[in-house]
Amino acid sequence: IFAANTKSVCWAVIRRSTARTASLLASANAAHPGVVRSGFGMDGDVTGLVGLANRLLRPLEITPAAGAVTSIVLAADPSIEGITGGYWANGRPARMSASAESDTSADRLWSESGRLLVEAGFAVPPRALVSGR
Repeated sequence: IFAANTKSVCWAVIRRSTARTASLLASANAAHPGVVRSGFGMDGDVTGLVGLANRLLRPLEITPAAGAVTSIVLAADPSIEGITGGYWANGRPARMSASAESDTSADRLWSESGRLLVEAGFAVPPRALVSGR
């Protein structure tokens, strides 16, 4: 659960940085589909307590079609044109944690990502291209 939350915060930070960088070219928003009944863990690969919890929570999951609503709204609703840098859930704007909305977190994520890419032998574009500053 901690890793999934950290990943979500990182994606939110990336979305905000992308929105700053690309605001003149396109919109960049994050869409949370909800807990979708995707079949994950239902073919026997998740066992024990996690598997039991997965089966018990299944009735609370939404259909894939319902999970697609927010993405479809963001892609097709003309009233959203020009709105960028947001986080959306259930077809409307939503709030993320303070760390996901932090410019300091965004800068730290980009700096660390760039450092790791250089360490792995990749070329990294100038900071202004990735951080929007």
